[in-house]
Amino acid sequence: MTKREDALDYHSRGRPGKIAVVPTKPLNNQRDLSLAYSPGVAEPCLAIKDNPDDVYKYTAKGNLVAVVTNGTAVLGLGNIGALAGKPVMEGKANLFKQFSDLDVFDLEVGSENPDDVIKFCQLLEPTVGGINLEDIKAPECFYIEETLRRTMGIPVFHDDQHGTAIISGAALLNALEIAGKDIAQVKVVFSGAGAAAISTAEHYVRLGVKRENILMCDRAGVIYEGRAEGHMDPYKARFIAQTAARTVADALVGADVFVGLSVAGAGARSMVAAMAARPIIFALANPDPEITPEEILATRDDAIIATGRSDYPNQVNNVLGFPFIFRGALDVRATEINEEMKMAATRALALLAKQDVPDAVAALYGLRNVHFGADYLIPFPFDPRVLLWVAPAVAWAAVASGVAREFIDLEGYREQLEGRLGRARGFMRGLINRAMRDPKRIVFPEGEEPKIMRAASILVDDGIAYPILLGNPATIQRIAAEHRISLEGIAIDDPATSPRRDEYAHYMWQLRQRKGLSLDEARRQLFNGNYFGSCMVARGDADALLSGVTMHYPETIRPALQVIGAHPSAKLVSGMYMLVTERHVVFCADTTVNIDPTAEQVAQIAFAASRIARTMGIVPRIAMLSFSNFGSVKHPDAEKMARAAQILKERDPSLVVDGEMQADTAFDPEILMRDYPFNTLKEQANVLIFPNLSAGNIAYKLLHHLGGATAIGPILLGMRRPVHVLERGADVQDIVNMAAVAVVDAQERTQSVEPVFAAAGAAPTMFSRL
Repeated sequence: MTKREDALDYHSRGRPGKIAVVPTKPLNNQRDLSLAYSPGVAEPCLAIKDNPDDVYKYTAKGNLVAVVTNGTAVLGLGNIGALAGKPVMEGKANLFKQFSDLDVFDLEVGSENPDDVIKFCQLLEPTVGGINLEDIKAPECFYIEETLRRTMGIPVFHDDQHGTAIISGAALLNALEIAGKDIAQVKVVFSGAGAAAISTAEHYVRLGVKRENILMCDRAGVIYEGRAEGHMDPYKARFIAQTAARTVADALVGADVFVGLSVAGAGARSMVAAMAARPIIFALANPDPEITPEEILATRDDAIIATGRSDYPNQVNNVLGFPFIFRGALDVRATEINEEMKMAATRALALLAKQDVPDAVAALYGLRNVHFGADYLIPFPFDPRVLLWVAPAVAWAAVASGVAREFIDLEGYREQLEGRLGRARGFMRGLINRAMRDPKRIVFPEGEEPKIMRAASILVDDGIAYPILLGNPATIQRIAAEHRISLEGIAIDDPATSPRRDEYAHYMWQLRQRKGLSLDEARRQLFNGNYFGSCMVARGDADALLSGVTMHYPETIRPALQVIGAHPSAKLVSGMYMLVTERHVVFCADTTVNIDPTAEQVAQIAFAASRIARTMGIVPRIAMLSFSNFGSVKHPDAEKMARAAQILKERDPSLVVDGEMQADTAFDPEILMRDYPFNTLKEQANVLIFPNLSAGNIAYKLLHHLGGATAIGPILLGMRRPVHVLERGADVQDIVNMAAVAVVDAQERTQSVEPVFAAAGAAPTMFSRL
């Protein structure tokens, strides 16, 4: 339970409130000032005067939403006024920004007259790309939204009405599927007849519920034909029913679905007990539901339950809707948010819930092995995939229904959205798209691990790779069934019984017989999936190997080094991580293999890392890192890095490389150009080469854990064939990302000959005794 003092401290700490305006253009000198304001600002003004559509080109209008309230129905607080409602509107603004990268002005209107609110919003049209109405009481909210939608040319959306309708509609579709019920036949009862209830009922009708199968209850009871008690407005009147039921309890007898949008305690165990078999109960009052899941389950164990709370399964949270609906609407410059767009959002959410849940998302909720079912009807609010599913669905529905002023390419649009989620996802999306063009066979020695199975299923579904799982087929099938993982399209091979065992044993024996390996020992080693998988790659029965999620690094890499080995042109294996932040993609090497490489070996490591950077579509700028800047300290370690830079320049003059230099110098072009104008980098380095394993390993882990960088790796450089290692405990998305790296690596090797780089001799490594 949130404490009052904690909430007050949260809002008052540091700069008061939850939002701020952040400039998107520099304002550092007189020139910037003259461009941002007078006289330069006159030019975009005149351009917009001549062509009003240029406002989307020269201003923030296309990414700006107004959140408007008059404070007459704030959360569960009632009519507390516009001023007191401001913290809620700031919170709404924060959610828009965090979930969909939309900017917001929160605007609190000091009037309860609906015509004042309407006029205020109409006057905002030149300023914002859309309007989110919030916390305005019924029935005035219906009149306000209807009038604004009719008179304005930008999207207007009352979230209190439609948000709950859209998200609970997705939960309803999936709950009915699990319960095996026909939407056209179910009987639905609503407790509550406010804005959310009426809009939700209308949305359910569009989804397929028959209007005559809906009973709506307000404070006076069931809304029935001829009722004299209680207030009746034209919006409630749409749900006048011919029925003998007079109370919520009467209405719930034999009902299939209960939707609570009223107050805590409005439901009772006896009411739940009277419902039909496999009832669907959405108790959505906040902060306390009409009836708690504990009370429901104490009465019957066949109910499918959703609430508005995060501490129970199936949270119907409006944050699953409004950020992404507006994102899609504004990105196609829609003139309104129509019923087709709302329906598209509902169906996208329902479909996303049936996809595998990334481990990282489930972990946010302290869960594991989450899958579609009675306890997972709709996606989690913090699932980043919601943006990638809902916004494109809404945008395309706007185009298809004729209210969009811009056309979108769906695939390109998804990539754009991933860029909004952060550089890591956008970068990986490009890599995954590349892998999908020519999928390769990837062998997973840890085939009995559920994470590997789930990742393999995603690889098949997305067309990234052709996975091969190693392990006992019966065990794999049993574990997959337990975790509800589809094995369709996934190959399985058992190292214990494979017809390739004898061939591989002889191959290993011939390879290592002069290193003490007997034929019988080779046969025994092949029970280890890493040896068997390495043989598959070495013999051409697989294109790449990916392993390590349940093993320590040496256990994973040793078999690959013994069976596959280094590429003849390299004779040196090293390890690299890609570190991806909001603004940068940086390649770090060596981070996992060579303890204290020589200058020749450092140069070779840098060359291999630069080649991977090019493979990923990035022009490498290589910094040889040290504690010294260009000879400022005379020490063998610093001189080694300077020598490595010189070796690499001589062997490949096309590469941009310099050093030795300190890390801050490598990342600050101002330092580079001011203090060292002779340097060849000129810009920020993106390939960082460390003088030894201690420095590299420590640095990448600090950047990952303290700097918040997404770490992709370790990527093995210099292997004869593609072998890559997973971090121990990696989640499903990490495995998918590394599989894409392995596929792209395999693609490169089939398209070109490995560049020759002179052998540098054997470096002391973690595996020198192999």
